[in-house]
Amino acid sequence: MDRRNTIQRQLVLQAVRRLDHPDAEEVYEEIFREHPNVSKGTIYRNLNILAAQGEILKIETGEGADKFDFRTQPHYHLRCRLCGKVFDAHLPPLSPEKILGDTHGFIVERHNLEFIGTCSECNKSGGIKNG
Repeated sequence: MDRRNTIQRQLVLQAVRRLDHPDAEEVYEEIFREHPNVSKGTIYRNLNILAAQGEILKIETGEGADKFDFRTQPHYHLRCRLCGKVFDAHLPPLSPEKILGDTHGFIVERHNLEFIGTCSECNKSGGIKNG
């Protein structure tokens, strides 16, 4: 894995820290404003490298673009099904071993928990849809 600490990689890391659960396009737009010579491919590649190295968290939403988070410690997310925004859920991390009990020899390495609903902004705008 590419462990170099390039200027582009630092720009990507800083952008993810500044933005709230951005997707790759939002990171690109943030960097492009001040560094128009950095290509979109470079941004996408570095996001994936940083996620693989554990420097940032890649949130695979299953719908739409993946999001990225600078908080890498175990935590959960809320995702608005209307606008796609992702927020941190203030819930202590669960212990799969305590919840699952006997897993027939299966070793849980990690888990994802995402709550899907509508955010306050979508609720205010009357955009509530039955899903």
